[in-house]
Amino acid sequence: MPKIVKADAANIRKAASIIRDGGVVAFPTETVYGLGCDTFNERAALEVYRIKRRPSSNPLIAHVLDIPMAKRVVIGWDVRCQKLAEAFWPGPLTLVLPRRAEVAPSSIGGRSTVAVRSPSHQVARQLLEATGSPISAPSANRTGRISPTKAEHVVEEFSDEPDLMVLEGGTSHVGLESTVLDLSRARPMVLRPGAITKDMLSPIVGEVADPLFAGQGSSPGTSSRHYAPRTRTEMVDTANIERRLQSCPDPVVVLASRAEIVPPPHVAIVMPSEAKEYAAKLYESLRQADSLDRNLILIERPANKGGVWEAVHDRLRRASA
Repeated sequence: MPKIVKADAANIRKAASIIRDGGVVAFPTETVYGLGCDTFNERAALEVYRIKRRPSSNPLIAHVLDIPMAKRVVIGWDVRCQKLAEAFWPGPLTLVLPRRAEVAPSSIGGRSTVAVRSPSHQVARQLLEATGSPISAPSANRTGRISPTKAEHVVEEFSDEPDLMVLEGGTSHVGLESTVLDLSRARPMVLRPGAITKDMLSPIVGEVADPLFAGQGSSPGTSSRHYAPRTRTEMVDTANIERRLQSCPDPVVVLASRAEIVPPPHVAIVMPSEAKEYAAKLYESLRQADSLDRNLILIERPANKGGVWEAVHDRLRRASA
């Protein structure tokens, strides 16, 4: 069983030492918890893929402390990158740019680009500072499963990895993975929506292309089924919930806007009406629903009013694919 440790100075130094020596550490960010290794160490990157059971085509994000550290990872840092970093770093924005040769080849899924971001969570920043080098990390869960927003979720995912250190950092307050913006092409494109929306990006980089949903691309977390409970999951429009529940022979779990639309013996998990709050609660609610061991999870389809709701709908679509 992995061990959750307090993120004090001594344990952060120990975690940094593990990473410098080619090991793997789980650590908190403001989006979700990550499973981190030295960005430049090929064997360490392969170990992350082994632990996570991650397809080799799915790239990792290189986490950096600041712009100078980012320039150790990418080529072509330009005025757009500078303005984006000044506006949104540290924070939940990942940039995709051509990579430097020193980046571990296995960490980029066979591509010529690398994804890079600067997290705002203080434990992540302290770990980066203590390590003195970029840390590549996917979310700290088995591939395709629900991303972890608490240290306890990481332990649940990797109960068969007794040597894994998990730095405690509380609940991730954003709760969804970062926005991924591809700047390696002529027209900037959002590869994965997140808390930093197109409307926030376009004043800096101009028109931004819509996300692609065809399958795994240059961004982590873009496979068609992802962020998914073990339990079969469906999205249902509000008007159809009653009829769908009547067709269920056994009690199910429903993520709903109001408890009263879910009659017993079905179980309601009430979701917030605001996008940011919904996003922050989504993964923990899916884990709670999964733990109830029913045959089906129904999700009341929230209205898509743009902004962060785009990211919420992206995750719901992949979770119920």
